[in-house]
Amino acid sequence: MKKTKLFAALLSGVFLAQQSAVACTNILVTKGASKTGSTMISYSADSHTLYGELYYRPAADYPAGTMMKVYEWDTGKFLGEIPQAEHTYSVVGNMNEHQLLIGESTWGGLPQLVDPHGIMDYGSLMYITLQRAKTAREALKVMTDLVAEYGYASSGESISIADPNEVWVIEIIGKGVKMVDGKNANKGAVWVARRIPDGAISAHANQARITTFPLNDPENCIYSPDVISFAREQGLYKGSDKDFDFAAVYNPMDYSAMRGCEARVWSVFRQVTDGMDKYLDHVTGKNPDNRLPLWVTPNRKLTVRDVAEFMRNHFEGTELDMTCDPGAGPFKLPYRWRPMTFKVGDEEFTNERAIATQQTGWWYVGECRSWLPDPIGGVLWFGVDDTDSSPLTPIYCCTDRIPQSYAVGNGNMTTYSETSMFW
Repeated sequence: MKKTKLFAALLSGVFLAQQSAVACTNILVTKGASKTGSTMISYSADSHTLYGELYYRPAADYPAGTMMKVYEWDTGKFLGEIPQAEHTYSVVGNMNEHQLLIGESTWGGLPQLVDPHGIMDYGSLMYITLQRAKTAREALKVMTDLVAEYGYASSGESISIADPNEVWVIEIIGKGVKMVDGKNANKGAVWVARRIPDGAISAHANQARITTFPLNDPENCIYSPDVISFAREQGLYKGSDKDFDFAAVYNPMDYSAMRGCEARVWSVFRQVTDGMDKYLDHVTGKNPDNRLPLWVTPNRKLTVRDVAEFMRNHFEGTELDMTCDPGAGPFKLPYRWRPMTFKVGDEEFTNERAIATQQTGWWYVGECRSWLPDPIGGVLWFGVDDTDSSPLTPIYCCTDRIPQSYAVGNGNMTTYSETSMFW
């Protein structure tokens, strides 16, 4: 196919809903894939309305019976109250004092599975878990217990979790509403969590990526007891347990997912693994069945700088290179303004959606190092705005004061501050 058709293919009426609002990218690196033996997660919080600042929550002790108000992270809407933990850990950005590190990307999934009565939205789920868990496995239990008890208020999510020894990805979606005696009988969520094998890397970018999974390997894969039975009850699946495909059932692949989401994962994998061009038909929207693997083994050990460079990608050196298509203009600029689609005559076309985008609020490459004490072992290499044009500042997980240039309240999207790194 001609190059021009690859970067501006006809949409055939498919709406790129997954590219609006929160469109984030995560890269997950295990100890055996890291040059230093650290685990790493990168995360770009991409939204044109998100201001770049660094959050801090100090450790605290609370009297028994204290309640915690839960507000939706994206909107600030009050969702409800839950019992507060007696002791919470300090959290800077998306890392806590025990080197627990969390990121996410939203994929939406089946709209009928959203529960408007839930209390735990995805953002609150991440930050409350960081205040209550020390390890990745503890975090999985905290997360899944919270949504089971209080309901899940968001759409589908992929959540990356790392501690100094393990890296996991959990994919989760609600169960919709079935009111019985004034209560939602479907409260909670269905989910699958997989440990990324040591020596491998993974990535996700607004599309569910866990397909089939082992049913009897609790050391490496855990899942909600009803993840398959619920799908059958809802008429979403009729096959055998062993053939159950989480992503296919709860977040069916479409053109926008291949082109705008899976292509970003491919842009990472192709830089560390040979043979990835065999997936070009998938990431250009032609073959939904030729799916990318959940993880790959890189051909070299990776550093923080490597992962940061992956986050600066615009498909350079590929057929999707955004610096080479007509939209780049004479200065070869890789920026495309929203919306993602445009028309020429009666035909609708789409721009590429690269990892690096001008719509990023803040981003990081988090590093967890098992051979160092927790206070200096965890470091969040933090930046704001476009990943391709912003520096990263090392913020240790023992930090108890945020630099003024990253502080909450130092300017906002419409208030200029000469001391704000975002501005």
